[in-house]
Amino acid sequence: MIWLALLATGLCAGVLSGLLGIGGATIVIPTLIYFFGLSQHFAQGTTLAMMVPPIGLLAAWYYWKQGNVNIGWAAVLALGFFIGGLVGAYYAHMIPDGVLRKVFGGFLLLIALRLIFKS
Repeated sequence: MIWLALLATGLCAGVLSGLLGIGGATIVIPTLIYFFGLSQHFAQGTTLAMMVPPIGLLAAWYYWKQGNVNIGWAAVLALGFFIGGLVGAYYAHMIPDGVLRKVFGGFLLLIALRLIFKS
């Protein structure tokens, strides 16, 4: 039964990622914490591992087919993301779980407020 719930979580994150361009982490991390009981660190690590193989390959391919991808920019962004992911993972493990959860929640809240109230 857990496999079905995980599949549904991944499907939801994938649909919203393709539809809205959001990262799967905004859906998967809170779900893993609140519905599956994982710690913040474990949820983040699991989510990063989830994104390695598919990282939106089919969604990106579809956008590319429609002429909506700048490959050069995407490559440079990917390089920064690759290096930044390692740096971020290193520092994340220095932060206590509860503090890291609050930082993650605050980040999502700031983005949400900006999207809602900024015209």
